[in-house]
Amino acid sequence: DTPSTAGTWPARVMKCVRRSRTCSKGVALASGPACARMEADAAAPEAARTLAFDPARSEFGFEIRTRLGQRIAGVFPHYSGGVTVLPDGRHVVQLRLFAAQAEIPQRPRYSQWLRGEDFFDAGHWPVIEYVSQPFAPEALQTGGNLDGTLIIRGIALPQALRVSPAACVRPGRDCDVVARGNVQRSRFGMDNWSIALSDRVTFVLRSRLLEPADAPLP
Repeated sequence: DTPSTAGTWPARVMKCVRRSRTCSKGVALASGPACARMEADAAAPEAARTLAFDPARSEFGFEIRTRLGQRIAGVFPHYSGGVTVLPDGRHVVQLRLFAAQAEIPQRPRYSQWLRGEDFFDAGHWPVIEYVSQPFAPEALQTGGNLDGTLIIRGIALPQALRVSPAACVRPGRDCDVVARGNVQRSRFGMDNWSIALSDRVTFVLRSRLLEPADAPLP
């Protein structure tokens, strides 16, 4: 059997040339490639759009325990990112945490150590980044693992976040999206103080998204 050429580039060009007299007044004939570009532009998918995290209703922090079981909780007051909606409907989470402002509330000496060379080393690596793999938006409702890549101190490794089932139909808008990720700090070069501190650091993410009308003006 002879394969169909209805969807091939030459066939689209000839189709476009045949109707090119109506493409533009004053132009006798548009060239085949020009018409093909016009067809491609008309059929182009909707561009991706990003919904930013709502700074008034989002919180990003972490927890680490001492070998004696004491819980130490820290926060990242400064961050950026959001959820990008791809043309095919899937979502991608992008998050940047600014390590130079990370703190352990009411513990200035701990906060200084946290930003120093023994931990986040914010002087050399000021940003912690996480980018998820594309996922179906229903995953934020049902909960489950969200796979992605985490970058700390310039080291990029696969990292999953565990998303809790949502308490509403539109998570991120009408209720918080809550996710936790357990990270082995030694894998990112943060292996000092192993006698006093656990190797596990748990990132705790609680976020809401800005609706387009609520987004701050540039």
